[in-house]
Amino acid sequence: MNLIDATFLQSAQSIVDSPAPNIAEVAFLGRSNVGKSSLLNSLTNKKGLAKSSSTPGKTQLINYFDIKFKTNSEEMPYLFARFVDLPGFGYAKVAKSLKAAWNKNLTGYLQDRPNLQIFVHLIDSRHPELEIDKNVDEFLKDIKRGDQIIVNAFTKTDKLNSSELNKLKRDYPNGIFISNLKKRGIIDLQNKITGHLFGN
Repeated sequence: MNLIDATFLQSAQSIVDSPAPNIAEVAFLGRSNVGKSSLLNSLTNKKGLAKSSSTPGKTQLINYFDIKFKTNSEEMPYLFARFVDLPGFGYAKVAKSLKAAWNKNLTGYLQDRPNLQIFVHLIDSRHPELEIDKNVDEFLKDIKRGDQIIVNAFTKTDKLNSSELNKLKRDYPNGIFISNLKKRGIIDLQNKITGHLFGN
C-alpha cells in the first residue's frame, strides 16, 4: 500500500471548528522543533505540505490533511485517512492566557475526537528521556481507548552515532527510528499507520 496523495484540508482552533469526524485520523504531536513538519512532508512526499515555523511554538492551530492510499485490491483500489498536525508543546515565548487556551484545545482534541485512531508521538532521538515527553506518554496511555494505538517515533537519528542508535533501539524496542535527511524509517511509520487503520 502506498501513500499517493496528500492535500491540506483546513485549520482549526479546537474540535468545535474541526471537520466532521467521518474518517480515521492520525495525530502527530511532539515538542516544538522536534521535526514534525519535516516528517509530515517526508511521509507524504510533498515538500511544502506542512509548514514549519522559524519560531518554535508559533503554530497554534490544528491542521488537517486528507490522505489517499493506493492498494493492490481491485475491489477497493483506494483507501483514505486524515493526518492531523497538532501544535508543538514545550514552547516558552507564549502568553500564559494563550498557553492555557492552547493546552485546553489540544487536550480536548486528544481526549474527545471520536475518529482519532493513532497518536504518533515524535521524540528527539538525542533527548529521549525528557520529562515533558514522559508526561505526554503517560497522558496518552491514560486517555487511550481500546481502538487506539500510540507510536513513539524518534526523529533526527542521523545525528546519533551507531552505538547511540543501537542503545536507543534496545531501550525502545517498539519505537520507529526516523531520519528525514536519510529517508530512514519513513516506510516503517507508514506501514505501522496503514496496518492499524486498514489491516495488512
